[in-house]
Formats: sequence, C-alpha cells, structure tokens
Amino acid sequence: MSNVYEERATMIAAGELQSFVPFGREHCKNHPNAVNLQLRQLQPASELWSSDGAAGLVGSLQEVTLQEKEREWWHLRKGAGGDSGQAEYEEELYVAGNMVIWSRGSRNQASCVYKAFTVDSPVQQALWCNFGVTQSKKDEKEVVEQTVCIVQSTCVNVSTLWPTKFGLLFERRNPASDVPLSPPREPLPTIFSMLHPLDEIAPVICRSTGLFEDPRVQYVLDSALRIVFSSCTPSIIMTYDTVQCTHAVWELRKVTSEEQTMVLKRPEPGAMLQNLMATSFLRNVSKMEPPASLFHSFSLHNQSRIVSSTGLHSRTHSPTISNMAALSRAHSPGMAAPSFSGAQRFNVSCHSPLPRGHSLLGSPNGTLNDSAVLPPTEPIVPKLCIEQLWTEAPTSCREKTCQASKVFIMSDLCETTYLCFLVESHQQLRCVKFIESNDPSQLIFVSVTTIPAKDAAPLENIDAMLVLEANGSLVLYTGVSRVSKVFVPGLLAPSLSLSHPLPHPSTPLESISTPAKPVSRHISVIDEAVLPSPVSELRGSVKHHESSWMEDCPFQHTVPYIHALRDPVHNRVTLCLQAIKFILPKETAMKVLIKWYNIYNAPGGPSAHMEWSLFLTCFMTLMGYNTDRLTWTRNLDFEVPLSPVIAPKKARPSEMGSDDAPGSADDPATPLRLDSSAPLFPHLPAVFFVLHLVYEELKLHHLLRRGARSLVVLLQQLARDLQLEEYIDLYWRDYPSFIKTFRESSTIDQAQMEQMNRPTFLLDEPPSVFRWFSSCLRGEEVSPFPYLPGICTRTKLLVLSFALYIVGNDNAVTSDVHKYLLKVTTGQKKNLNEQSSLKPSVPSSSLAEKLCREQPCSDWSEDVCLLIGRQDLTKQAHKLTLAKGKSSVGAGLTLEAPTASEVADEEEDGMSDVSGEVTSLIWSQDLRVQEARRLLQSSRPVRVNVVHLPEVSDHEYIEEKENKLLQLCQRTMALPVGRGLFTLFSYHPVPTEPLPVPKLNLTGRAPPRNTMVDLNSGNIDVPPNMTSWSSFHNGVAAGLKIAPASQVESAWIAYNKPKSADLANEYAGFLMALGLNGHLTKLATLDIHDLLTKGNEMTSIGLLLGVSAARLGTMDMSITRLLSIHIPALLPPTSTELDVPHNVQVAAVVGIGLVYQGTGHRHNAEVLLAEIGRPPGPEMEYCTDRESYSLAAGLALGMVCLGHGSNLIGMTDLNVPEQLYQYMVGGHRRAHAGINREKHKSPSYQIKEGDSINVDVTCPGATLALAMIYLKTNNRSIADWLQAPDTMFLLDFIKPEFLLLRTLARCLIMWEEILPNSDWINSNVPQIIQENIVFQEEVPVSEDLNMETLAQAHDYIIAGACLAVGFRFAGSANSDAFDCLTGHYNLQTCLSMVLLALSMVMAGSGNLRVLQLCRFLHKRTSGEMNYGFHMAHHMALGLLFLGGGRYTLSTSNSAIAALLCALYPHFPAHSTDNRYHLQALRHLAVLAAEPRLLVPVDVDTCKPCYALLEVTYKETQWYEETTVELMAPTMLPELHLLKQIKVKGPRYWELAVDLTRGTQHLKSILARDGVLYVKLRAGQLPYKDDPRGWKSLLAPNVNNRNPEVRTFKPQVISTFTSDAALVSFAEYFCKPAENMKHVSVM
Repeated sequence: MSNVYEERATMIAAGELQSFVPFGREHCKNHPNAVNLQLRQLQPASELWSSDGAAGLVGSLQEVTLQEKEREWWHLRKGAGGDSGQAEYEEELYVAGNMVIWSRGSRNQASCVYKAFTVDSPVQQALWCNFGVTQSKKDEKEVVEQTVCIVQSTCVNVSTLWPTKFGLLFERRNPASDVPLSPPREPLPTIFSMLHPLDEIAPVICRSTGLFEDPRVQYVLDSALRIVFSSCTPSIIMTYDTVQCTHAVWELRKVTSEEQTMVLKRPEPGAMLQNLMATSFLRNVSKMEPPASLFHSFSLHNQSRIVSSTGLHSRTHSPTISNMAALSRAHSPGMAAPSFSGAQRFNVSCHSPLPRGHSLLGSPNGTLNDSAVLPPTEPIVPKLCIEQLWTEAPTSCREKTCQASKVFIMSDLCETTYLCFLVESHQQLRCVKFIESNDPSQLIFVSVTTIPAKDAAPLENIDAMLVLEANGSLVLYTGVSRVSKVFVPGLLAPSLSLSHPLPHPSTPLESISTPAKPVSRHISVIDEAVLPSPVSELRGSVKHHESSWMEDCPFQHTVPYIHALRDPVHNRVTLCLQAIKFILPKETAMKVLIKWYNIYNAPGGPSAHMEWSLFLTCFMTLMGYNTDRLTWTRNLDFEVPLSPVIAPKKARPSEMGSDDAPGSADDPATPLRLDSSAPLFPHLPAVFFVLHLVYEELKLHHLLRRGARSLVVLLQQLARDLQLEEYIDLYWRDYPSFIKTFRESSTIDQAQMEQMNRPTFLLDEPPSVFRWFSSCLRGEEVSPFPYLPGICTRTKLLVLSFALYIVGNDNAVTSDVHKYLLKVTTGQKKNLNEQSSLKPSVPSSSLAEKLCREQPCSDWSEDVCLLIGRQDLTKQAHKLTLAKGKSSVGAGLTLEAPTASEVADEEEDGMSDVSGEVTSLIWSQDLRVQEARRLLQSSRPVRVNVVHLPEVSDHEYIEEKENKLLQLCQRTMALPVGRGLFTLFSYHPVPTEPLPVPKLNLTGRAPPRNTMVDLNSGNIDVPPNMTSWSSFHNGVAAGLKIAPASQVESAWIAYNKPKSADLANEYAGFLMALGLNGHLTKLATLDIHDLLTKGNEMTSIGLLLGVSAARLGTMDMSITRLLSIHIPALLPPTSTELDVPHNVQVAAVVGIGLVYQGTGHRHNAEVLLAEIGRPPGPEMEYCTDRESYSLAAGLALGMVCLGHGSNLIGMTDLNVPEQLYQYMVGGHRRAHAGINREKHKSPSYQIKEGDSINVDVTCPGATLALAMIYLKTNNRSIADWLQAPDTMFLLDFIKPEFLLLRTLARCLIMWEEILPNSDWINSNVPQIIQENIVFQEEVPVSEDLNMETLAQAHDYIIAGACLAVGFRFAGSANSDAFDCLTGHYNLQTCLSMVLLALSMVMAGSGNLRVLQLCRFLHKRTSGEMNYGFHMAHHMALGLLFLGGGRYTLSTSNSAIAALLCALYPHFPAHSTDNRYHLQALRHLAVLAAEPRLLVPVDVDTCKPCYALLEVTYKETQWYEETTVELMAPTMLPELHLLKQIKVKGPRYWELAVDLTRGTQHLKSILARDGVLYVKLRAGQLPYKDDPRGWKSLLAPNVNNRNPEVRTFKPQVISTFTSDAALVSFAEYFCKPAENMKHVSVM
C-alpha cells in the first residue's frame, strides 16, 4: 500500500483555449483619435471651424501614414468597492498609440469605459498608482486616491516609473547614453520619488549596514542599479546590478528625521550641484528653444506625465491635456518654500529663491554654465529610503543577460510566501522564501529554490502558479511543490511553440478552468493583480524579431501565457480543506491538498454534485480506509474515471495492496482494519475534531444544513472507530435516521492507537454550540467553546454576541475573548478541561422566561419582542393604535349598537364621540359622563317653566315666558365653550363628508302643553347680533372635536365652507379650531387670502388666531406678514391706513405673541410694550374697547418674552420691567418712541387723559406681562412690586379686580412658594384686611376704614390666591389643593374663579364634587347670573371632563400663558361684550391640554381593560422617592415628575417604562390615545371579570360522571401556561389521531 501514496505523474484538466480581446481595443475603433492635436492647440477655435478649416483638416490627414502600426499593450487588475459600488470588479488599462483607455467590468455588468485619455505623443508607459491624500491637518489618516500615470515619448530622461505604497518612483535613464558633461562631475542620484502629484520630486536615499561598521546613509548614485520590480504589500523593490549580475531586494519606507539630518548635513563640495544636475537630467530641453521658455519645455509635468484621479473627473473622454498647467503645493502661502514655475519646480528644486536674472541652465542643451553664480541653496529633502534585505549570492558564471524578466509574489497552499523572478537566459524561475519577523515591517528571506521554467504566471486565487517548462508542458506549482501537469485543449504542440517563442500581443490565454466551471464559454473576471500582457515586452533577447514577425508572417504560432485559474470547490469542501490545512503540519497539509487537487481536476473530471463523493473517497483513503470494504463508500457513484490516487486501489487491490493481507479484501468475515502507513493516519483524531467543529459551524448556516448531514456520515464512522461514543450519540440525536443505517466499524488495535497523535484539545464530551448556549441560559458553568480562527466565523460571532448582549460583558470582544472562546491550534498543550470555566450571570431558570420575557425593555424592536414571545410589546413596537372610526380607542373595540332614538340624540348634541368603553372603565359606577353631556348640550329646546298666576294676563304671561327664555338663552349661548373642551380631539372626520355641527337652539318648550317659546315674536326687546359670538363658539366646539392625527386637507377645509351667510360665524370658529389642533397649516395660501378679503370680521378673527396657534413659537415670516397687515403699529409710517376692525387688531396682536412665543424678539417686544399704553387718537381712533387691546398687547408681550426674566438679551435700553410697572401703578406718560411716534402727537377729541397714564386701561395687560416674563423665576424684587398695599389709603386707589391680578401675578413669579393649604392662601392678604375682616369680632373696627372696600379687597385677593393654586397644581388632581379650594372660599363672591381653579386642579378627572357644584350653578339662571358667569361655570365643567377624560392640563410655561389668556378673570357681561377681553381667546385653553391617560388594551381581545400600575415618583424637595399603585385606565402625573411606570403582575405580563432614559417613548404612546398593550397571563382572568381574584379556571371539579371533563384538548393547555415547551408537547404528543379522537386521556 505504500506506493499508493507516493508521488505520481498526474495531470489535471482545464477548459478550452480561448482568445482574449481587450475591451480597450474595441473601444478605440470608435474613438475619433487625435491626428494633429498640436496644430489644434496652436490655432484658436474660430480658425479651426472657419470656412477654410477644410485645408487644416486635409493637412492633418496628410500626416497620417497607413504603414504605421500602433503598438498596444494592457494591464489587468482586480478591484473592490470604488465608485461603481460593486463588491468585486476587474479593471483594464489599455494603451495603443496616443490613447489610454481605463475600463471596468464585473460579473454582473459588462465592461465600460471609466476614463479615456488622448495625448499628443505616443505613450511609452501607463500604470496605476495610488497616492495618499490627507483630508485635514487634524486628521492624520490618509485617504488613498486612485490615479493613472502616463509617460509620453517626449520624456527621454525618465527610464521607467514604478508604483509603490507611497507614490511613484522615477528611474533616471542611464547617463551613459547622454552627452557627457564637461568637465566631469560627481555621480548623480538615479532614483527619485514623488509622494503626491503636486509635491516636489526628491532623490531616494539608501541605508547600508554592515556587521562591523556604522550604518551609512547616502543617495542612490549607482547607475548600474536597475529596478525590475516594485510591490506595495509588502513595500519592497527588487533591483538588478548590471555589473555584478545579481538581484537584490530592498525595503522601501519613509525616511526618518535622523536619516534626513545625516544626508543634508554632509559637507560634500558638490552636493548641491549633484542635486541640481540630477534634476536637470530628468528633463528634455530642445536645442532650438531659448532658456526663457522653461515652462513650455517642461516635459514630465506638462506632457510626459498625466495624473488622473478617480475623484476629480467623471467624463468618459477628456480633452487634450498636453498644455495642462502644473500646480505645486509649494505655491501655497502657508508653506515656507518659494514659488516656482512648473519647469523650475521640476528642474531646479530648491528651498530658497533665485536672484532675478540668474539661470542655472545657461546653455540651451541643458548643461550647467560654468560662469553661473550659484547662491547658497539647501538640497532637496529626501522622502523615501531603501534598505537592503536580501541579495543573490554572486557566482563566477554569471552572464550579462541574466536580468529577471518577470517578478511576482505568490503564496502556497500553506500560506508560505515566495518572491519569484524569472531569468530567461538560464530558463530558471528562482523562488525566494521570506517570512515576517516579530516586527511586521521587517522581512526575513530564508532560502532560494530554482525551478526550470521558460515562463511562469501566478494564480493568486488558488495559491498556485503556472510554469511553462522547457519541453513546452504547463505545470501547476503551489509554492515550490509540484502539483501536476495542466492539459489545455487546443494548445499547440510543444515543438511548434518552442520554435517561435514570440507571443502575439492580442492573443494571451485568458483563463484556465476546471470542468465544473466552463470558462471557455464565458469571459470571466480576471482575479490577478496587475499583470502586463503580453509578457514578452520585457524580453530583451527577442525584441529585434518583432518587426519581421509583424510584417512577414500572416499567422504567428505563439506561446500562451496563463492569467487565471479558478477553484470551483463547494463551500462545504472548502471549509473541510481549510480546517484540515489549519490543523495538520505544513508538510503533511501540502501533500494532502496537492493530492486532492490532482484528484479533483483529473482529465474529464467530475461534475459539481459529485464533488463530495470524491472528497470522501479521497480522504478516507488518505486516512487508511479501504473504501471498497465500507458499504457506504463502496456505493458512492462516480461519473468519471477515478483519479490516479484512487484508481489503483479500485482497479487492482491485489497488486497495490489493501487494508489487510492480500487476498482478504473480499472476505466479509475479515474485520476492517486501517492502514497505519496512510499519510493522515497519525493525525486521525485531530482531523476528526476539526471536522466536527466544521459540522457545528455548518449547523448555524441555514443554506448549508444539507452539507452538514453529508458530513455526519463521515464523522460517525470516524467516531465509531475512535471509540468516541458521546460523539455518536450527538450525531444520532441530530439525525435519528442514521441509527438504523449505520452498522459498520473498523478495528484499530492498541498498537495503532499509540501511533496516533491524540491532541490535547480533543474532548471526551463533544462540543455542541446549541448545547453550550442552552447551558449558558440555564446558568450552568461552561468552558470556553473551541473554534478554528477564520473558519468557524459564525460560531465566534454568536458566542461573542451572547456574551456582549445577553451576559452584558462589554469586554467580550476585546480582553475577555478567552473566557468564551478557545482557539484551537496545532501546538496546543493545555487541555480544554483545564481551562477556566465560565458561569454567565444569568438567572437559573430560562433566560427567555426570566430575563427577556419577564423583564423586557419597553423600547425594544418588533423583531426582538416577537422573538421573546411578547405579543403585547410586538404590537406596541409596530405602533398599531386602536384609533379607527369613531371609537376613541379604535380597532377591535366592539361597541353596543344604540337604538334609533339614541342615534338621533347623539347626532344632535355633537358629543356622541366621547362615549366609549374607555369612559365606562374610568367611571364605571355612575353616569357622570351622561350628566355632563346633558348639562352641555345646546341642540334641544330648553324647558321654560313659568307658573301662570291668575292675576297675570295672557300677554304678560307670554312676555314672562320669553323673558325667562332670554335668561336661559344666556346660559345656552355660553355652553359651546365648555362643550369644545369636553369633546376635545375625539373625532376623526370622513374626508367625503362635511363636519357635523350641532345646532344652537335658542327656543324653549313650555309645559304642560309643550308649546313652543321663541324670541322672534317681538314681544320683548332682544339685543342685536346676540347670537354672533355664540355661533362662533359653536363652530369652535365642533372643530375642536377633530383629532390632530386625522387626515385633513385644504380641499376638505374649503368644502366645509357654508353657502349661507348665516353660518359664516360658525365657519369662522371652525377655522380657529383647525388652527388650535394644527390642521390649518394645510390650508392653501390662496384660500387664506380669499377668506381674509371676502370674509367678515369673525372670519378674520378666527383665521388670524388659528394660523398663529398652528405656528406657535415658529417665528414664521409668512404669518408675520399676514398679521402685520392688521396691526398699524407694525406697518411703516408712510403706509396706507387700512380700516381694520378693532377686534381683528386685538386678534392679530395676540397672534404675534403666539407666533413669537418664547423667542424674545426685540422689535416685536418694543412695539408691543408701546402698544400697551397706546393713547387714544383724534377722530375716535383707538377710543372704544381700549382695555381689550391693551390687555392683548400685554399678553402678547408676555408670550414673546415668556419666562426670560432678567435675561432679556438686547432689551436693556427698553427698561421693560420699569415701563410695565409704570403702566401698572400710573404716572407721567413717557414720550412715545419708535417709528409710529408721529401718529400719537395729536390728542383725542373725546377722551381727555392728558399726560398721565390711564391705569384702568394699562394695568391688567402690564400686570400679566410682568407675570409671564418673570414666570417661575422666583424674582423677589419683581414680586414685591405686585404686593397688595397694606394701607387703607393705597387700597382706595386700586380696583378690587386689579388686586386679583396682582396676587395671581405675584404667585406665578414666586412659583415655588405656592402651597396647597389655607395658611398660604391667607398669607397673601395684607395685615390691615386680616385685622378688620377676618378678626373683626375680636378687634374693634376703626371708623376711618371703609369696610366695603376691605371686604371686596379680601375676596379678590383670596380669589387670586386660589387661582394661583389652580395654576400651580393644574392637572395634578392633588388632594391637598382640592381640599384647600373646596373650603369656605366657595361661598364668597369670587365663586367662579374658585370653581375654575378647582377644575384646573381636577382637569380630566371628572370629580363628582366639582360636577355637583357645576350642576348647582348651571341651574341658577336668575339674578346676577349673566352670560359671563355661565361661560365660566361651563368652562369649568369642560375642563373637568377635558377630552372625555383623556386629556388634562400641563404646567409648562406655554400652557400657563395659554391658560392666562383663556381664563382671564373678567368675563363678558353679555354675549357681544369684548371690551375687556376678546371672547375668542377663551378657546386658547386647548393649547394647555396634553394627553396623559394611559389605557391598557388586551392584545388578544383588542379591548380596553383594567391593569394594575406601579408609578414611581422622582425625589423632590417636598417628598422623597415614592411609589404608588394605580388601577389603569388612569391619568398619569406630569412625566417629568416620574421615574418609572410598571405594569404590575400577577395577572398581566410585567412591563416597565423607564423614564430616566427619556420620556419620548411614553409620550408617543400617550399621543396615540394612550393605548398600552398588555398580555394576560395564562390561567388568569381580567379584573373586570374577577375583581378580587377569587375565581379560577380550574374551579370545575373533575369527576368520573362527567365524560366531557375527561376529554383533553391540546388547545386548552395554552389557557393554563405560556411555557413554549409544554405548549409544543401538547400539540405534538397530546393531539388524538384520526381514529382516536374520542379516546379519553387517563
């Protein structure tokens, strides 16, 4: 059997020969070419295209000779990434004559031109080169810029350009061919470098070191040194010494500062001349050209070198670029180097300016003038240095022509690297093996191996090279190991090809392939790096035959040159090969891989699907198995003849030997034995273990699971023979079908076992990645999982992901990798059992149950929530709300169908959208919502109950009923303001239907006959336009129902415009409501213009306030211009005076405050400050309702400077607080400043105020402006200005209502001092009032005091303090504030203010006591209960049920400002009263509303339910961190006060929302109707069905008399448990068969 494993003469198959046609050649056929570009450069374009331009064209054509044959060559390379966005592509650089074509192509896209260049002289050389470009000074990392360098024929002093890692290397042409200098000079540098296209060129220095001498640094001066190869990775160059005939390898690197110093300070007398003369030799100066034209004669930068960057040009064809200006970075003023022209920069590169008139090139031939005066100049600073790494051993038999014609770097299958160079004169390929030292930048060259060869080409993709031997055979090598011959169909006979070794430039061999990949039918992508083609251009010995062969031979016999060879092995086989190569010694691995490659690529090789069978047979044989004796290997079918390694065993077992003694192969009784002389027999345990790790890797790849099954067949055989029962158990658990089919085993005796190298990493317990994860999740101690670097990539990724994300070890991928992964190596000595065990910090029970499922994060993605089995979080993450249709919660909510009469009633009152299952859960014990609807409805006639006394006539009785109806109508007209708050954001309109607006019914019914009572009979006087503002409020209430998330378009807004003029006021209110809910931004500009020009006063008010509220705080310029038209103070002094109604001006002023809220805008603040005290003008200008305008200006000023306090930037000269204080207390009027000062010169003819400020007009606005500017600033000095006076004299000068405003403003400034108790409220009352009002029974009252004044002052101050408590605790439902406000203050005069304060505190809560108080005041219609009182009481009712209980009030600065505008404590006396306050501003309370109702919704039933919440408050100065339990649906406190909200068990799965990481997630939930999906645990009932938890699903007793109970249904198990294992068990094992459906489970 030994001869089976010996080296044999084998041959592998390749595809058919195919001619390769470069893409650039086809493209050049369509290129216009450059016939005479120099002529076109000299002539202007006008002459070229003039009428006689044909003569120039003819002259150009005459210069063309058909006998010229353009030389062509091309380079190919593989690229990745780039501008094309392809993962992999090939690039071709094609050169023909004057053209260079840069093209790209890939597997998925045909080749196309990327860049094309046309120059004015033949191209001598074209190559790719990468330059490093630094983006910024701070960022030291360089960005690689891909460029193409072109060398033209006009450059004669540059021999060759070489691309390197750092840039370009210039090799100066041998000066021996030039005219010798006279007198002789010192030797000049021969190699130069350029690190950037705009950098100076610099000579390269050489560092030589000896054993017994110091290192010496000098310029490269040896003219016998020729560069033959350069490499970027590693950064080396190879040179050839033409004198000693030896090759040397040098490291190319950047110079150090020490080396620069050693070169530059050397005191050589000719050092400067050396540099200058060297640079002068690199140019070609025409003898007919004067020295003054140095720039035009500059060859390398202007004509000989063209650098094109991929990031600079995108045109396919670039114009002629022979005269491109060469720019240098030395021109930058930021550098110390002087400025030179292009020629000077290249030829005389120095760092000091030259005196004018002096030239270093005194003669036209470019030599130095002896008489030239050289100024003191520094030499050029070198940038690169070469340091010798290796040199050939010199021999005496060296020939002069032994220079390498081809050099390349290749690696073998075991990753050993070789530098190979072909010496054609000796027909040798010399391979120099080199390795990296401990310092990666240092290379160690080990040995040199010589291979007979006429030519060679690397095959990088398969770590091999193709060698053309002397006899014409193609042989495949990997490193220096011979693999096999390569048979190429169609290749010429060796004798014919050897006689004419000249290659044809256009027919190199494109690729060689294996039969599994017929490359001969398709042009494939070249995988190699830059390969010049044809290779023969570097051959100096055959160049003289070129012309004769080109002209005389019609067909040339050529030697093909191999460019690519592909390996089509499957991923599964590739992983196995990599694993075996990784674990075996290099020598053994090399032999194994070579044999496998020979077997696979034998002539007429197998198809791709037979690859695995061939692999099994090959490696089983190499491990010592007789595959004829094994059933499962003997039955493997082969489509092709077997390889030379396996064929002898298959065909001649008796001759070649077998596993056992000769003649026993076919004896079934003989036990199977392994051949211990097989190459892989000693390494069988190691090979088995790495193949097992590959199997674990394949299990993690879904697409390769089928391959894992095939691998198990091999693994179970090896495990049985190695007596590893645990491994067999693992394989049979994964594939139980193998238990019956696998029965064979081979006998390995003890002696053979001792011959095996049992590695220390082979474990008795098989490593299983799934078992490892399972143990970690259970919290058990586990050892690091073994893996193969670079092979088991998915295993490594999953293990480290587990450690990083589940265990939470941030160092899992850095310093703690060894805790989770164990790297398997060939020299490993430490046993896996000795490794430190790992116990993940995971709970003992299932991780999915305890860690992820029990305590998930609320903001996890949908996929993660679905993975852990939390349907509630999955739906929440998907942002599926239940808001659809008319339901407040949405989809899946089944509402009971109301009767026809109920539907009619609901459609009439406009509040039907509030009713729903949410309100029934919040208030399930009573009918308070229905009672609130009854109190706020205004669509049905009121009951006019007047007793008909006998002495009253019928006419008088009718008048009494109509007077009673008029009183009731005052209440009815005030109802829409409260109804708008009650139905806030509860309706989603249908785009095809108009918005339903409930009627405002002002009629009555008189019992007992239910007769109609109407105000239009004429019996009593009815105020004119009494219903105008009530209709406006009704329209606002209807529009506020629209939810912000509704789909509202401009066309729908215009569609709702009524045709009747009677409904114009309602439409005006509708427009304002659309602005408050944010939909008016969608109204087109033309529609706004049309409404303002054709609408009435109400429409303008609603539209201006609406667009302003929609653009709150945005400083929108279009809205600013719109508002400025309606405010005379914002118009230029010379503008036309517009007749703008007063109420429209008030609305526009408030709109300015809304649009510029919180911005501190200087100009608007200055104008508004002046408008507070705007004096009345002549001709009744500004004389009516001045109070409302002044108040609006004060509110707007407060909103513009909201909360800025003393930080009013840029307003120091305005003295805003002092001016406001003067407006508040009175005094001499200041001179009006600004652009409108001329308007206020003329005094009013009606109002004689003189020079004093009218405090009755300016005080409210100034007081509230101070409150808003210094809101929550706790500024004591400003608050003292607002202190109530403590003397009777001062009290007589202040209106009682102004005391209310002062108290409120002072408390808002001192925000932190507001306390919810009676003591704090009484502390706001001055001592004089307390002594004479509160304690009047104990202290005698003085006769000088006005008790009525004191009593009024007391009541208003108390009301202001109560209102401040309402603002401070708005929306909090604070019990202390509620108890405080429901004390004895509700019996005083300012009952309405206290009721509003109560409603603010209990906003959205529907508190019964507040509802009872509102109902009590609702019934009071006689006496002093006018329109304003009803408005205040029903606003309180609307706030109490704000948004149907889904909304409450905020205490942010913006919300406080909106509430001040809406709840200004001076309500109108009648329905048309706007003197003190514009009624439309009452609806701005909507801006203070925010959704804070959290509604749990069962994810299974999609219905609202009860759920227990645990709310944790943050620690504050008033209380420590507190946790309370709330039963949801519930109104949450303000979110900035909370730390965490948690859905508490045990009925529902727990869910915690951590607010310390931000409130945005919870805000998004609350904004979508507050729907929080919850999941009911198995075996639990909802709180609605089982409030106390006494009921159970297990309550029915199981007895033998009830047969139905004994019948078990698998679906029922999910009712009792959510364990996935139990549910799956019931589904698969408890489901009855078809014929056993009714069998009872005992």
